[in-house]
Amino acid sequence: MNKRNSETLKQTGGIGFFEKYLTVWVALCIVAGVALGQLVPAFPRTLSRFEYANVSIPVAVLIWLMIYPMMLKIDFSSIVNATKKPKGLVVTCVTNWLIKPFTMYAIAAFFFYFVFKAFIPDQLAKEYLAGAILLGAAPCTAMVFVWSHLTKGDPAYTLVQVAVNDLILLAAFTPIVAFLLGVSDVPLAYDTLILSVILFVVIPLAGGYISRKVVIGNKGQDYFDNVFIKKFNNITIGGLLLTLIIIFSFQGDVILNSPLHIMLIAVPLIIQTFFIFFLAYGWAKLWKLPHDIAAPAGMIGASNFFELAVAVAIALFGLKSAAALATVVGVLVEVPVMLALVKIANNTKQWFETSPSGY
Repeated sequence: MNKRNSETLKQTGGIGFFEKYLTVWVALCIVAGVALGQLVPAFPRTLSRFEYANVSIPVAVLIWLMIYPMMLKIDFSSIVNATKKPKGLVVTCVTNWLIKPFTMYAIAAFFFYFVFKAFIPDQLAKEYLAGAILLGAAPCTAMVFVWSHLTKGDPAYTLVQVAVNDLILLAAFTPIVAFLLGVSDVPLAYDTLILSVILFVVIPLAGGYISRKVVIGNKGQDYFDNVFIKKFNNITIGGLLLTLIIIFSFQGDVILNSPLHIMLIAVPLIIQTFFIFFLAYGWAKLWKLPHDIAAPAGMIGASNFFELAVAVAIALFGLKSAAALATVVGVLVEVPVMLALVKIANNTKQWFETSPSGY
């Protein structure tokens, strides 16, 4: 790469060494997390005490640190403008609520009842399917801000997409799950939902707004854009890697005790994730949406609100149930798979127009 191209890459926000080899760091953190949980079992036991409504407070703090830098970039006047451009919201809402839960059901049922029939007894297949349905009906609330950040998504528009998604979740989650599971009394786990929205949307949004206002007021816009924000460049990645260590320290026993079933459960979850991403991403391209709207639209549907899915699985089927295990597998595959999609989105940015109108 010549000097001019190198300089252009820096100006356009090219990734550095740390982000370039992110897959390597993720793999190392997964191994480190499992090893830590097995060699120092007091670590996950201690952290598990700091949990409320199925939300780990230490993990919540790390996710907050990941989201905060993105919230800093939001010019609040742009939130109003985002609501005037409905196409990206249509892609998000239709994909998440009219397509995703039903394709998850179809793909998971096909694999659990037919492809893996020789390996999974009928009763387990039924519960694994239930766990997959819960994941499919719970699109992401928190981590999508991280994926949006890594694909240089429009932070204001991503916020609006997530906010609209959360409002629909309040009304649509219970009837969709009840229909697909064939049960009549599905708890929504309002405490988990409300706490997650406060921790992952309200608090970092307020923190970003106050920080932006104070810093610009005291130091000016130029200092804020070129100095202050850059101080947080590696915070998101660092928080992501620490989160992985904590999550996998909790799940070491599951991974080591049920490796075959975890791999079998992961197959339809991964296929569904890629399918939903490319559906929303491709739709956004056909509609000529800009990349910074298209990438987050695909990420929201592809990733899952696994805290809510785990909470409802435990409430319906019990802590040690196969359904709860299936939702936990969703946690395990979430980050590696989503990072693969982030890489795909970044490598296909040239597919999208730079200055489209009417979205």
